[in-house]
Amino acid sequence: MEKRNELKWAVLGTGGIARTMAQAAAAGGKRLYGAANRTRSRAEAYAEAFGVEKVYDSCEDIFSDPQVDVVYISTPHNSHFPYIMKALESGKHVLSEKAITLNSRELAQAEALAQRKGLVLAEAMTIWHMPLYKRLWEMAEQGELGRVHMITASFGAPKDYDMSNRFYNRSLGGGALLDLGVYALSFARSFMSSQPDQIASQMRPAPTGADEQESILLMNREGEAASLAVSLRAELPRTAVISCEKAYIEVPDYTRPVRASIIDVKTKERREIAEGKRELALWYEMQDMETAVLDGNIGLMRNAWTRDVMEIMTQLRKDWGLCYPEEEQPGGR
Repeated sequence: MEKRNELKWAVLGTGGIARTMAQAAAAGGKRLYGAANRTRSRAEAYAEAFGVEKVYDSCEDIFSDPQVDVVYISTPHNSHFPYIMKALESGKHVLSEKAITLNSRELAQAEALAQRKGLVLAEAMTIWHMPLYKRLWEMAEQGELGRVHMITASFGAPKDYDMSNRFYNRSLGGGALLDLGVYALSFARSFMSSQPDQIASQMRPAPTGADEQESILLMNREGEAASLAVSLRAELPRTAVISCEKAYIEVPDYTRPVRASIIDVKTKERREIAEGKRELALWYEMQDMETAVLDGNIGLMRNAWTRDVMEIMTQLRKDWGLCYPEEEQPGGR
């Protein structure tokens, strides 16, 4: 694909998160090039609302457009993998909403194809790209906070207890883990020195068999631990905490944070830091993706952490005996 300084983005799926992406892009001074949705009229409404140049007759038409550089996928979880593979086969870079795939096997296949094609494949995980986290990670790496001991995070977002709701639909990859748990796990993994090798959990299923809430305990070889809770039924605070030797860090609204408090463990002195803007969270994703594509700085996309988190989620569901329909088929994903 011809390398251009101005990458053209096409959005696949025009629901709520795609609207947030368009708003963030506009705030950052960028206009999306194309949009497609299973229902064309919705894509047309999206294009009109956000000044998108081109609307496709079908989702597949995105892949055959030579003008498209990057495909942003915001469709239901179960469709991510097939769309990712089609986009990569067509020579497009891909930024896919979390969770990037249903399981580790799908992710490994997609990453292998991206590598063969020389393309960038990454997960649209806000935690990887917020300026605040980049500053906190730097502080942690420089030893300013001392060794990490314990990480705690929760994410509760009650949904209507309607089993036809996509959040409870296993056929759409529903459940608390892929929608909410991926944030808590990503937060924890980003402050741990290595991949957790000890995992324990408890899960409560919904009538559909999808996970409606769970608690998760992690520990790695360095002895760093994490305690996480996610729920589609209970409202839980979204303040996460990293407890280190010298200080502990409180991060309010940790999925898209712009401020944090660092509290000295001895003096209890509290220091406030602030970085970035919440409304630009998805714009930061786009910026890092474009840098990865144009400059080859793939590390910005944190693919190794995405892989680790997917391995944890795959193992958790194995422990729970929870499969998605695609995985239950002979030779299924």
